[in-house]
Amino acid sequence: MNPPSDDLSRRTLDGTVRVFLAEALILPTGLLATAYLTRRLGPANFGIFALAATLIVWVEWTIASMFNRATFLLVAEAKDWRPVGAAVSRAHLVLGLAAMLAVQALSRPIAAALHVPDLAKYLALFALDIPLFTLAQAHRNILVGLGRFRERALTSAGRWVGKLLLVVLLVQAGLSITGAVLGSIGASIIELGIGRWYVRPPLWRSPEYPWRPLLSYAAPLFLFALCMRAFDKIDLFAVRVLGGSLADAGTYNAAQNLSVVPGIFALSFTPVLMATLTQRLSRGDETDARAAARNAMRVALLLLPIAGLTAGAAPGIVELVMGGSFRAAADPFRLLVFGQVALVSFSIGTAILSVAGKAVWTVALAAPLVAGSLLGDLVLIPRIGPVGASLSLSVFAVIGALATTMAVYRVWRILPPVATLLRSFLITAAGYAATALWPASGFALVAQLLLLSMLALLLLLLLGEFNRTELGLMRSLVSALPEGARRSA
Repeated sequence: MNPPSDDLSRRTLDGTVRVFLAEALILPTGLLATAYLTRRLGPANFGIFALAATLIVWVEWTIASMFNRATFLLVAEAKDWRPVGAAVSRAHLVLGLAAMLAVQALSRPIAAALHVPDLAKYLALFALDIPLFTLAQAHRNILVGLGRFRERALTSAGRWVGKLLLVVLLVQAGLSITGAVLGSIGASIIELGIGRWYVRPPLWRSPEYPWRPLLSYAAPLFLFALCMRAFDKIDLFAVRVLGGSLADAGTYNAAQNLSVVPGIFALSFTPVLMATLTQRLSRGDETDARAAARNAMRVALLLLPIAGLTAGAAPGIVELVMGGSFRAAADPFRLLVFGQVALVSFSIGTAILSVAGKAVWTVALAAPLVAGSLLGDLVLIPRIGPVGASLSLSVFAVIGALATTMAVYRVWRILPPVATLLRSFLITAAGYAATALWPASGFALVAQLLLLSMLALLLLLLLGEFNRTELGLMRSLVSALPEGARRSA
């Protein structure tokens, strides 16, 4: 018997909340680490670290993204996850090791192309993180496919807390950029250790799972991931290559780091969504799957009010977190916040298309974004610097979100509710005006953002955004969390 629709919604909400809360640890830990590094290293050295970290993260997520959506789907469908888990883990390990060697071999040419000679040694060291990170991602993806969202959340919690502690400890010990790199590597070791505590797919013996189904899923999704990693990261390198200083690169990376919240949500929500949709479709319950997909598209719109509050308060947020020397990050940060919300919508839409068997469509949607963003960078960055990079990314992210929404409609005949769109736009405009016209600083800014966020939620409730079933699900989830925490203890 299929679980009822309300149970499906509750499991999706519960899994999303657990994973999001764990990934959201990047906010206190990541922002504390960034605030510490920007002050400790200064704009130029932070710019070097940002370039190294961005390149390594781009490589790591490209490999991980090649198999993540395929893993969610195949593990969720499988009666026995171990064969596909072994195949996925071994693929991550082999590709991670190959990428590590390639980056180490190319570290000097890359540093020369970016006119930063010192970058080579940090790239060579940072490359050691690639196989550790990708293998940890394989374990996380298996946990998601199995519906073990609590364990998946713990892997992220271990990473972010461990990274903060290790980075501060090693940099404070006098290791400077090297300490920040080693701290990042240590965080991957922690995450991998937690993942293998919960699932242990064999790594060294040949997997029994046939490679053809995995590769048929993975091939188009790899191209999609390659496009999205390029779209998400190419702007930082464009800032440097098109005439920006190391300080400009550091400033732009600071703006990127501050705008990560929507991306964290997408990282938390789309795997849970794909796993639950796949399970429903495998049981023949397409009606509930489509209803869940439509609600997922609606979720992206509900992030807009928070983006409006954040964008209006951008100068105060930048100064509070980064310090006065990074004030120039406020304008690109303001644009990137809205661009990242558009990317959440794009991510949800492409996840739905992947589950619906249209993985090739995701490549067709993502590839033009890279070309368009690069063209925008070439035109705008020489004229207005980092702001041009953020404007280019944000404009094409919105275009991608609209195109993906139309693609989902063509496949499943679903659209996000127009009423949600209107309510969100209204509250977003009001929130932006409130924080921009009445700026605050320090802890007063934190209090202002919390108060206005609660007011935005209240307005959504009063305007009828949430029905009784959704409110009941939220209440049941909140009441269940203490019980879950007791069981965990």
